[in-house]
Amino acid sequence: MARVYKDGRVERLMGTATVPPSLDEKTGVQSKDVVISSDSTVSARLYIPKAAVGSLQRLPVLVYFHGGGFIVETAWSPLYHNYLNALVAEANIIAISVDFRRAPEHPLPAAYNDSWTALKWVASHFAGNGPEEWLNSHANLKKVFMSGDSAGGNIVHNMGIRLGEEKLNGIGIPGAIMVHPYFWGSEPLPSETTEPEKRAFAERFWLMANPKSAGCDDPLLNPANDLRLSGLGFNRVLICVAEKDILRDRDWHYKELLSESGWGGVVEVMEAPGEDHVFHLFNPSCDNAAKMMKKLASFMNEDK
Repeated sequence: MARVYKDGRVERLMGTATVPPSLDEKTGVQSKDVVISSDSTVSARLYIPKAAVGSLQRLPVLVYFHGGGFIVETAWSPLYHNYLNALVAEANIIAISVDFRRAPEHPLPAAYNDSWTALKWVASHFAGNGPEEWLNSHANLKKVFMSGDSAGGNIVHNMGIRLGEEKLNGIGIPGAIMVHPYFWGSEPLPSETTEPEKRAFAERFWLMANPKSAGCDDPLLNPANDLRLSGLGFNRVLICVAEKDILRDRDWHYKELLSESGWGGVVEVMEAPGEDHVFHLFNPSCDNAAKMMKKLASFMNEDK
């Protein structure tokens, strides 16, 4: 994914392509880029159905955290730009795709802190006088959802843990969607791969992103070791897994952990047969990707 040189320079080997915000003719979704933090370290790309801009309708809000092992990809990536255009159109929502600082230049917890900054920025619009007019005029801030894939799914979980300890006044966050979330542990689960090379591959991203971590049993990566799990700050959680994904068993295990922790919410798992990690980004027209998108849209519109 990335190469780090002795002089500290980082060369990313993938996930470097970017596209500008636009009005997407295929979906009718409009996007723009905004700066979230006063020091300009956190930015985001906002998406809204163009038809909503001139209406009085208030739409659910999705705060999205991209994947890439905390190391590659950005909110400006064509993968995520195309995906969020389609999801916003399907679900009729406003989306905020967060561009957080990445490792190794900015090791964790930078991405977590930036993601929390983005959530606070969303909450700053609760009275209708925040810095972004799309949110002031068109957002239903009682229906703010979070989603992310891979490392972004890990961020969603850790934002939920923080929500259990620090409330965000003025907004409601009823649910979260974790797509192939990046969880791991030093000891293989009964059905998990024991092949050293595969396990080392899964561990490598964490150690590069969080070099001061004690390892793969860090509660940030292994929720089984987080005593705060029962306080997860969502009422509903949807976990999307892929049958061939190395993270599959770990993600099913997360459902078990939530159910056994005393957490009072409802957790659901949707598995895509025959698919691998983040297949929906690379093959968005396949049947399983279409089914997953409809499920996500339904999840965010269940109690309209």
